[in-house]
Amino acid sequence: MKDFVFCTPTEVVFGKNAESKIASRIQKYGGTKVLLHYGGRSAEQSGLLPQIREHLAQHNLPFIELGGVVPNPRLSLVREGIDLCRREGIDFILAVGGGSVIDSAKAIAFGTRYPNDVWELFDGKGKVTECLPLGTVLTIPAAGSEMSDGCVITNEEGWLKRGYSTNLARCRFAIMNPERTFTLPAYQTACGVTDIMMHTMERYFSLEDDMTVTDAIAEAILRTVMEAAPIVLNNPNDYRWRAQIMWAGSLAHNDLTGCGTVGDWATHHLEHELSAMFDVAHGAGLAALWGSWARYVMSVRVSRFVRFAVNVMGVENDFTDPEGTALRGIERMEAFYRSIGMPTSIPELIGRPATEEEILTLADKCCRQDTHTEGNFKVLYRKEMEAVYRLANK
Repeated sequence: MKDFVFCTPTEVVFGKNAESKIASRIQKYGGTKVLLHYGGRSAEQSGLLPQIREHLAQHNLPFIELGGVVPNPRLSLVREGIDLCRREGIDFILAVGGGSVIDSAKAIAFGTRYPNDVWELFDGKGKVTECLPLGTVLTIPAAGSEMSDGCVITNEEGWLKRGYSTNLARCRFAIMNPERTFTLPAYQTACGVTDIMMHTMERYFSLEDDMTVTDAIAEAILRTVMEAAPIVLNNPNDYRWRAQIMWAGSLAHNDLTGCGTVGDWATHHLEHELSAMFDVAHGAGLAALWGSWARYVMSVRVSRFVRFAVNVMGVENDFTDPEGTALRGIERMEAFYRSIGMPTSIPELIGRPATEEEILTLADKCCRQDTHTEGNFKVLYRKEMEAVYRLANK
């Protein structure tokens, strides 16, 4: 087991009346003027935004609004938010939404205090030293950004999707009411489930194989989410199972399931280029790529995939054929994705096969013109990235 530092400073307020604690938590963390940051019409139509506006007003907390966050959040809106915060003297950001909104809020929070253009940070040319405090009212369990240290932003110039991580940008608090997820469309729910599982699996598929407690936690999260998904897809108002998914999303990405391991993250970064190029849902893109990545890297340590197949996917272990057991685990995972409406290939994801030129462009962006590798379970260079994309394109 690797040495590790586990940091979870986010205060979680979980339950049916969690929204009543928003103002007290903002004030607890020093907020006196708030940027209310959100996406589109759903938060307005659901009544959540009007409720939050009234709540802030009742507690004498002035606020400025910035909506318009879209999936795969855009750098242009981040820059607009930074300018707004500086001009209005904002000292706290409240993100109302899912991972895209929270990621956009994080980028605004540290970009406001960064002296140069915020994209420098995502391009690896700068480092954050201070950050506005922020909190979130979570409405979409998926990205885990409410408890993670990272965010991902898309630059419309070249459609580059890049991440940046700093503990300074962790949310001070997360308001989590599972009732707010009842109205999520089935596809968005399924994408969220996939992202939660992949955050766990990116850490689980590690060359470290002596972290028994961490493995057991990861396996329990995966099994629970797989049990919950079909239930909430059939009964969207099932509080118990919506709550399991919401809490699993946070546990999957607050680094708990990575304690003592070195994660892989190749599937995530390969997918970032897919969603940047085709503007598809991140969770769906992960499902489209994972099986191909798994088959490509499985031989590095078959025993890891055997454990996954047996302990997570319920495959009977054929001790005479570990490769067969591992492959059956991958196949069952893909079958689960299909059962909840997720694609398992690029043609299913975008409605056609990617062209060879598109595959080369995806790999070129992912390897940053041959200056960057991906993965730790198996290190992927440019040609190997191309190979995974081609496998997924069948």
